Formats: sequence, C-alpha cells, structure tokens
Amino acid sequence: MAGTIAAERASEAESDPPIFGDVLRTNQKMVFSIAYHFLRDQTAAEEVAQDVFLQLYRCFEELKTNDHATFWLRRVTSNRCIDYVRKRKVQAAIALDDAPEPSVSAETGDPMLNRRLRALIASLPETPRLVMVLRYQEDLMPEEIAKTLDMPVRTVKSHLQRSLAMLREKIGRSMGDIR
Repeated sequence: MAGTIAAERASEAESDPPIFGDVLRTNQKMVFSIAYHFLRDQTAAEEVAQDVFLQLYRCFEELKTNDHATFWLRRVTSNRCIDYVRKRKVQAAIALDDAPEPSVSAETGDPMLNRRLRALIASLPETPRLVMVLRYQEDLMPEEIAKTLDMPVRTVKSHLQRSLAMLREKIGRSMGDIR
C-alpha cells in the first residue's frame, strides 16, 4: 500500500505543470554549458543563456512538463548559439592585454593536447560543432540530438562520423609535423 501511495504521488508530481524558478535552477548549468562549449567565450555564453531564459519566460505557459522544458531549452540554446555566430562572425582573436590571467586548471592529462582539441573542434562548421558539443560535452545520444536539432538521426551520425574523421586527420597531420 505504501508503494502505491508513493507511485501515485510520483505520477502526480510528473503531471504537475512546471514552475519557472525550478526549471531555471535545474537547467541553467546545462544551458550555459552548451553555449560556452559551442562559443568558447564566457561573455557570449552568458549573453546567449540570458536570451534563452528570457525567451523561456515569454513562452513558459506553452511548456507542459519539466522534460518538455528541458528539451525546449536544449533546442533553443542550440539555435541561439548558431544565430550568435552568424550575427557576430566573431573570430577568436583577443588582444594580449584583454586576455584573462591564467589560473590553475583542474584538467587532467596534457593541457596542450586539450587546448589543441578544443581549437580543432572550434574549427568545425557550426552544425557539426554543435552536434559534437551535444554528443561529447552534454552526453546526449544521437537520437536525442536529432530531436533537439530537428534533423534525421542519420544526419547526426554522419556529422559525428565526418567530424571525428576530420579531427583524426588534423591531429595526425599535426603529430606528423612534430616528429
């Protein structure tokens, strides 16, 4: 009987409409993470995240569940990132005086290799780069990425396969140049 009551409460909680503050707190790290790993610029990622949450506030009544809100946020964040790049056409050039002071990194492994991989991923075209970020940073499966970006699963898999092959080739070339 206790299990039945708990199951009823769980199903009632799932059917309750989402609360804006809860959705915001639950998803703000995910939204910022997608934007930051795509744009590689904290200020730009914050701007995109702010735009996404403003848009969420404006159309919050249309979202039926917390899962629907999370899906919606992934999709809108992905689209806003691409829009941001297309509008700004920002090149990753920073004056030495404007560069932040380096801090101790918690990264493990080879920092030069990590930096090189981030640069190689940043060199990918917009859509394949976003697919890579959603797959390897946000740990989404190709089916989830396809739904988020509104594209066929085969297209997502093709982007992943081609991007990985391109990255392997570029890494191979750069390693070959060193030897």
